[in-house]
Amino acid sequence: MRAVWYTRPGPAREVLQLGERPVAEPAPGEVRVRLLASGVNPADTYRRAGTSYANEWPLIIPHSDGAGLVEALGESAPAGLLGQRVWLYNAQRGRPFGTAAEATCVPVENVTALPEDIGFETGACLGIPAMTAHRCLFADGPVRGLRVLVSGGGGAVGNYAVQLARWGGAAWVGATASGGWKSEDAKAAGADAVFDYRAPDCAARIMAATGGVDRIVEVDVGGNVGLWSEVVALNGSVIGYASRGGLTPSIPVSAVLMRKNVNLRGVVLNSAPAAARRRAMEEIDTWLRQAPRLHRVAAAYPLAETAAAHEAVEAGSKRGTVVVLPGA
Repeated sequence: MRAVWYTRPGPAREVLQLGERPVAEPAPGEVRVRLLASGVNPADTYRRAGTSYANEWPLIIPHSDGAGLVEALGESAPAGLLGQRVWLYNAQRGRPFGTAAEATCVPVENVTALPEDIGFETGACLGIPAMTAHRCLFADGPVRGLRVLVSGGGGAVGNYAVQLARWGGAAWVGATASGGWKSEDAKAAGADAVFDYRAPDCAARIMAATGGVDRIVEVDVGGNVGLWSEVVALNGSVIGYASRGGLTPSIPVSAVLMRKNVNLRGVVLNSAPAAARRRAMEEIDTWLRQAPRLHRVAAAYPLAETAAAHEAVEAGSKRGTVVVLPGA
C-alpha cells in the first residue's frame, strides 16, 4: 500500500516520506479499513515536529483520524462490519501506524458507522475535533438548561462544541472568536451570541448576557484565564483542551475555584476514559443522524502532498479540518 511516514522528528518537507509499505493483517479484535480520507490535526503536526512528543517508534505513519470502508476483520471482530462505511479515531495513538496510508488496522471500538449522507472527507474530521468537543461539553454531566460558552467557536473543536451544545439542549450557547469568518462560523453553528475575546469589555458583555456561564469549553486555559475566571458562574465548570497561550498560568484558586466551587478540568482525548470515548462516538452518531450540522473541510490534499497538508495546519489560519486523500 502507499503510505507516508517519518523516522525522525522535524519539518514536514524534511522528514515525511512517501512510498510502499506492507498491508497489515488485523489482529484479534481489530478491523482493517481501506482509507478514503485522513484527518490532519494540530497534535499530528506536534508529534511529527517533535515539539510536544518524542518519537515513540522507529517508523511512524501519522494521523489519528480517518474514514473509509472496512475491508478485513480480525478474529472476534463482528462480521457485520465487513464492507461498512466507518469513521475512526486514535489510529496513531499508542500505535505506530496511522491514517496517512491507503489502509490501517484499528481496534473495533475505534470505529463507528458513517451515515450514507456524510462524505468520507467529512467523516475524517470527526475524530479528535468532534470527540474532544463532546468530552469537554459532557464530562461534567448534561448541558440541558445550562448557559454554555465556547472559547474559539470558529475553530474545528469549538465549532463542533457549539453545535453539540445546541443539540444537547443548552439554554444559551455563546462563543468567543476574533471576528471575520471565525465569528461567522460560530454563529452559523448555532451560537446565540459571539464575543470578540480581545475587546476590553468582553467579560462585561458576557456577564450582561448571561449573569454567569455554567460551562465553559476553553481553547486556551492559560491565555484566557483572565476572561473565564470573571464569567464562570457559581458551581460552574471550565473544561480546557489546550493552553498554547500560557503553559504555566497563575490560576485564582481561592477567589474563583474555591469560593465559586468551580471545577477546572483538562481534556486530552486519547487518555480520556474508554467509556467516555465510546459514549462520544455513539452520541456523535446520533447527532449526525438527527440534527442540523455544519462541517468545514479546510482543504483536501493528495497523499503525495501530505507535507503541504501539515504546513497548512501549522500556518494556523485553516477554516475547519485539513484532510489527506490516500487514494488520490
